[in-house]
Amino acid sequence: MPTPTAPADRLTGRGWAILLVLSSAIFLEGIDVSMMGVALPSIRADLGLSTTSLQWVVSAYVLGYGGFVLLGGRASDLLGRRRMFVLWLTVFLLFSGLGGLATDGWLLILARFVTGVAAAFMTPAGLSIITTTFPEGPLRTRALLVYAGIAAGGFSLGMVTGGLLTSIDWRWVFFAPVIMAAVILAAAVRLIPHDTPAARTGGGYDVGGTLSLTGAMLLLVYTVVMLPDVEPASTVTTAAAGLALLALFVTIERRSRTPLLRLGLLRSAPLLRANAGAMLLVGGFVGFQFIAVLYLQEYRGWSETQTGLALMVLGLDAILAPTLTPVLVRRFGNATVIVAGLVLAAVAYALFLRVGADWTYAAMLPSFLVLSTAFALGYGPLTIAATDGVAAEEQGLASGVLTTSFQFGSALGLAVVTAVVVGSSGPAGADLDAFRTALLVPLAAALIGVVVTASGLRRRRRPAADVVAAEVTV
Repeated sequence: MPTPTAPADRLTGRGWAILLVLSSAIFLEGIDVSMMGVALPSIRADLGLSTTSLQWVVSAYVLGYGGFVLLGGRASDLLGRRRMFVLWLTVFLLFSGLGGLATDGWLLILARFVTGVAAAFMTPAGLSIITTTFPEGPLRTRALLVYAGIAAGGFSLGMVTGGLLTSIDWRWVFFAPVIMAAVILAAAVRLIPHDTPAARTGGGYDVGGTLSLTGAMLLLVYTVVMLPDVEPASTVTTAAAGLALLALFVTIERRSRTPLLRLGLLRSAPLLRANAGAMLLVGGFVGFQFIAVLYLQEYRGWSETQTGLALMVLGLDAILAPTLTPVLVRRFGNATVIVAGLVLAAVAYALFLRVGADWTYAAMLPSFLVLSTAFALGYGPLTIAATDGVAAEEQGLASGVLTTSFQFGSALGLAVVTAVVVGSSGPAGADLDAFRTALLVPLAAALIGVVVTASGLRRRRRPAADVVAAEVTV
């Protein structure tokens, strides 16, 4: 794929256009997920869904996304990144529209599952287009920080947008992404250059590896999603089946002439640290957001719109990530910025532990401001670290591994927090003690993340000239 001609640390006009198209797609994916949480009560009331069925409106998306994202990343390497991005963005558009038209719960759940599968192929394709279009170094660092900032902003601002759209009609939570996807699709077809898929040497596709990996991912995501709602024996059974398929996948990959996943990619300590950090950062953030929504809506009685506006400040990461974060990365290095982000996340969760029955918004604001800064410092640099040093023909796969970490993190964070809230609640429902106990989950995730990623700081610092060019190893 051709690289936009520009000075070593500047983006051309066309480079900016490509970057904004791809960033808009990840913004769309983030806002789509985030809006859904606010719309669920209205969807339940209109379609007459049970609590179990309502959960599957969210869980079906996560299951489709997490189950197919590694396959999606490899498909973009083998079949062409532009082709996969455009094709699956089209699928995303169509099935988001189907969700808005659904009059039965099963149809809505089906639409959400296919939309998740579409995101699983579209997202790693888009990220790998960025990492192969912009050369490694300060240019790619800047591009990835802009991309990550817009992604984080979509996730955060979805709460506000979802509240406003739901106040009109919950179906607009599905129709609005259709309009946005159509605009992105038109721009993508025009701007994103064609690429040449990675060469395959004999033996065709790794069908056995594909089937075993997809089955393993589906079972493991299902285990996490259903954790709060099933018996321990069921959790152990599905987890064991998923791990067995994962072991089968590893065996197949070791023997395959054309493996779906080169296992050597997973032997990189910096890559593993980056993905573990990504899982912990997003898992804590999603868990905290869920607790905050429950506290504001169910405990305090705030409306969807009020809740969305209250959490709007979390969207500041969309401004901080492309402005403040690059400056800090150049000055202190990628690893230091990641650790600082996770430390700030722990501070934000600790501040909210004091949550009271009649807290004013001013009392909540410090936690929200610190957390938005933490997310801005952590998300982008982790994205850089997880794709740094990976060969061009495996960028889609590395992007898929990172996206898997984000999805597993969000699913696991939500599942564990939900289980703690339910287990700590009294007969009348969740109370302040239940919320405070559940807040220990994101706090623990952030602290573990600090320990995991701080091990990268023990590496000897690179020369000053390289730091200016951007330190991108966790």
